[in-house]
Amino acid sequence: MTAPNQLGPFGRAELYRRGSDTLLASWAEYARGAAGAATVHRLPGVAAAVFPDEPERAVYNNALLERDMGPGGRADALDAMEAVYAAAGVTRFAAWVHESDEPLRAELERRGYTLDTTTRAMGMALDDIAVARPRIDLGPADWSEYLRMDGLPPDFLSAADHASFHLLAVCVDGEMVAAALAYDFGDDCGIYNVGTVEKARRRGLGTALTAAQAYDARDRSCRTASLQSTTVAERVYAAVGFRDLGRILEYVPMEGAR
Repeated sequence: MTAPNQLGPFGRAELYRRGSDTLLASWAEYARGAAGAATVHRLPGVAAAVFPDEPERAVYNNALLERDMGPGGRADALDAMEAVYAAAGVTRFAAWVHESDEPLRAELERRGYTLDTTTRAMGMALDDIAVARPRIDLGPADWSEYLRMDGLPPDFLSAADHASFHLLAVCVDGEMVAAALAYDFGDDCGIYNVGTVEKARRRGLGTALTAAQAYDARDRSCRTASLQSTTVAERVYAAVGFRDLGRILEYVPMEGAR
């Protein structure tokens, strides 16, 4: 088992890169399943997911900015990001920046962006899963029920190839009470939208589903896993074996502030 701070094939920088690549690939998969002209623009210094139509418009208009660009690169990336959203008529979007990139954060703030949401990037080598494979009964992974549980409209990603995603769910008395979605890119597995309904919380279902997704990904020959965590869930993911890769700061333009 690799020591947490040991440099190697899956050091923190490599885990962050792999997780970013999987995240962008998942956005592209979402775009293929969304209505309208949804797409992911791969531009110098930034990848911008543009979803001009509802219901996905309210969720997926995000742009991931590269780290440690020079002054010219930062300006060009932000100009390009703003141009693609303006062309699509999208005023509410989030620019994702790694917390370590202080010059980029300062440039966004200079342009009038404000910090809206913070998550923590986390990643792990799947040889380092720190818990046993959970013994839980997984219920039918019905997509429409998953959308209802997550509070999403029934036509959300209606054209998506749902077989491209790996959905695990826990059902109690025929009702889905917890679920986790995964998406593979190369040999990294992105684990997203781990959620539990209020009445079923504090039973360890989130940890169990995350661990189950990690073990299933390893069975599919993935070598690493990645995710973004809220503050309250960081200990859950750390217990499974995920490592802290730094905070992701989501900046929104003033006219798009929530």
